[in-house]
Amino acid sequence: MLPSPLLTTLVHRLFSLITSLLLFLLSLGPVPQHVGFVMDGNRRYARELGKKVAEGHSEGFHALRRTLEICLRLRIRAVSVYAFSIDNFNRSEGEVNALMKLAKQRLTELCKHGDLLEEYGVKIRFIGQVALLPPDVQEAVREMEEMTANHKNGVLNVCCPYTSRDEITTAMKSTVQDIRDGQISSSQITSRDVFDRLGTSQAVAAVDDKLFYSPRDAGKLDILVRTSDVKRLSDFMMWQACDDTQLHFVKTYWPEFGLSDMVPILLGWQQKVWMKRLGLL
Repeated sequence: MLPSPLLTTLVHRLFSLITSLLLFLLSLGPVPQHVGFVMDGNRRYARELGKKVAEGHSEGFHALRRTLEICLRLRIRAVSVYAFSIDNFNRSEGEVNALMKLAKQRLTELCKHGDLLEEYGVKIRFIGQVALLPPDVQEAVREMEEMTANHKNGVLNVCCPYTSRDEITTAMKSTVQDIRDGQISSSQITSRDVFDRLGTSQAVAAVDDKLFYSPRDAGKLDILVRTSDVKRLSDFMMWQACDDTQLHFVKTYWPEFGLSDMVPILLGWQQKVWMKRLGLL
């Protein structure tokens, strides 16, 4: 027997109320500045349920929207997601094409008038070798970044096509070029100069720095989450995650990831912050 429409509506409203209450309580404590996600497990999720791989990726984008909204409601100002590795071009042509088409559609929806990124005043930035993407996707990327360019309340870094080593190499090349152009002195160069030229760091720096409790460290990751119980970074934001980042490897596949997974992660981070402030760490 199917539940009545009234019962379904009441359940949805109750869930919404509980969600709002949980997020309000979490917001009373310290909130991380920058959270990263390795969105792993879409393919395994699909295969275990007898679905097509494309369906797993589709449900993965729903999880991204769900998780991003949680972060934005908590006023987490920078969210970085590993959407596509440069190495993923080695996958089958059919899967890559389907994923590109899906990414173009779903991410564009986030940027549209009245949707999530406009509602919260958050810009979208694509980090990585965008020139490797198909021409129509490159055009969509430019349009999405232009649509959200004036938003200053936060940033969603979509790392695609990306590897951390490539990001670091690109930042090094940029630093060397600035030395050649006379913008900085080679005798004064520090690792901070290179870090500030990372694509993700530059994207975070474009956010209103008054919204961060520590603007200088906003490029670093406070929390890094990887789903599907895989315990490695897979060349994602290795520099940003090397300094006091709280790592979480959760068993949940990315398409199933949501509030029940985020709450203990955030509570654990808050506990760590409070213990530091009390001198217990």
